[in-house]
Amino acid sequence: MQNEKLAKLWKAYKFSVILLVAISIGTVIGLKMGPQAIMFKPLGDIFINGMFTIVVPLVFVTITSSISSMSDMRRLKKILKSLLFVFISTGFIASILILIVVYFFPPAKGIVFSMPAAEALKPFSTGDQVVKALTVTDFPELISRKNMLPLIIFSLFFGMCVNKIGEKGAIISRGLEALSEVFLKLVDLLMLYAPIGLGAYFAALIGEHGQELIGSYARALAIYYPLCFIYLIIAFPIYAYISAGKKGIKSLKYIIPPMITALATQSSIATLPINLEACENIGVPRDIREIVLPIGATAHMDGTVLSTILKISFLFGIFQVPFEGVGTYISAILLSIAGGVVMSGVPGGGLIGEMLIVTMYGFPPEAFPIVATIGYLVDPPATMINATGDTIASMLVARMVEGKEWINKKASLD
Repeated sequence: MQNEKLAKLWKAYKFSVILLVAISIGTVIGLKMGPQAIMFKPLGDIFINGMFTIVVPLVFVTITSSISSMSDMRRLKKILKSLLFVFISTGFIASILILIVVYFFPPAKGIVFSMPAAEALKPFSTGDQVVKALTVTDFPELISRKNMLPLIIFSLFFGMCVNKIGEKGAIISRGLEALSEVFLKLVDLLMLYAPIGLGAYFAALIGEHGQELIGSYARALAIYYPLCFIYLIIAFPIYAYISAGKKGIKSLKYIIPPMITALATQSSIATLPINLEACENIGVPRDIREIVLPIGATAHMDGTVLSTILKISFLFGIFQVPFEGVGTYISAILLSIAGGVVMSGVPGGGLIGEMLIVTMYGFPPEAFPIVATIGYLVDPPATMINATGDTIASMLVARMVEGKEWINKKASLD
């Protein structure tokens, strides 16, 4: 009996342990070799490129197949309403938490900063950014990981149109479902390479930027990194308990692979296939996970909410402006939640949000490289919260759509 329990435990955590060992080896190599560890980056890039290659068609076929096969379109409406409520609610909670933290522990306190030079920033147009975030100018641009929100919107409407034409669309729906299974099988094959790819990627990352992590931004990082892990071990179990009680908490073991993948790749999009598998293991109904997760990869970013307010507070401190007042706090909350929607789920996508921070609050152009550097350094734990939070969000949506016993049911669409 004891051996069976150990066997089950090993089966559940085997892949996570292998990934952690690979990441640990990569970290040690990066620390030992320093900048020379960049030689391992191509091995990591192979894995990252493979994930990015798969993710665009995967998003399209999973969303369209789920929606096109729905017998009751009212369910889609309920899923989307629940999704919106969960995304905004968790983002708001994260924003309140970070506001409290930076109030008692100002990230720029006692820091003397030498302003780097920067090119003049172009005026930021909110209207233009909204249009660019939601649409593209030509169909080929739609088939790109850089335009995930337009792709998701197109997929939603495509799936609804297939559903609307009735019997004629049934053959298309079955084809999309088969394609979905094909791409998920491709993910399984690619994950066989994940330990090598992620280990190599992390070695290069630590080797190249390890020194910066203990440099002049140490105070901000000392606040942010522990906060992310505190949020992970406190907020996520609470959300899981709300979604499915004790079974919800037990199911958190399945978020370890997405957490590790997100931490290493710094990409919510690259973590999406792993999240889909985690949600399937947890028991989230297929239509819910295949709608919530792709949208969440670009529009549900609690880690980004935390980092955005940290950056705003940091800049206020650097320029000796008091970070206080109801108006300031409300603007920071709205900007942080909205920024999670505007930013893409790819590494470096936060630059858009950082430009928005600089221009919205009237900071000089020199502020941009300062806040951009913070953005890069906090990106790994921020992405970890963003990506794994998508799985938690899908559990909460399942609770709202299916009822409190959803985790005990066999998903009707699987």
